[in-house]
Amino acid sequence: MTRLTGRALRLTVFVGESDTWHHKPLYSEIVHRAHAAGLAGASVFRGVEGFGASSLIHTSRLLSLSEDLPVAVVIVDTEPRVRAFLPQLDELVTEGLVTLDDCEVILPQSRLRSTGGTPTTGREDTPGETDAKGKRSL
Repeated sequence: MTRLTGRALRLTVFVGESDTWHHKPLYSEIVHRAHAAGLAGASVFRGVEGFGASSLIHTSRLLSLSEDLPVAVVIVDTEPRVRAFLPQLDELVTEGLVTLDDCEVILPQSRLRSTGGTPTTGREDTPGETDAKGKRSL
């Protein structure tokens, strides 16, 4: 199981909900490629309202329902792993915005107690690690 704590890089990709890659949603292709690249995690967030370079406001309000709401794909991993993934985005994202932010990943104290550990820096791969009750730790 992969565990990431300490310094990390957050990659955020802002695209439109209707943007596609080979007839699939673009946000889905980004998530699947991040997974295939072995990155620590990726999530997609659908926006309620927003605008981009076109200056056209997209909103989910009923009276002005948009079919192209803003979507943010957020990926977090170590800096070298995120930067190694950027060339794939060059191929996929032709419109939109890509940002990078330094961040710190922490585990809730309850998870630290359940694993019997303390925070570590960097990425650890610990397949099959179990606690005293035989449960797998994350």
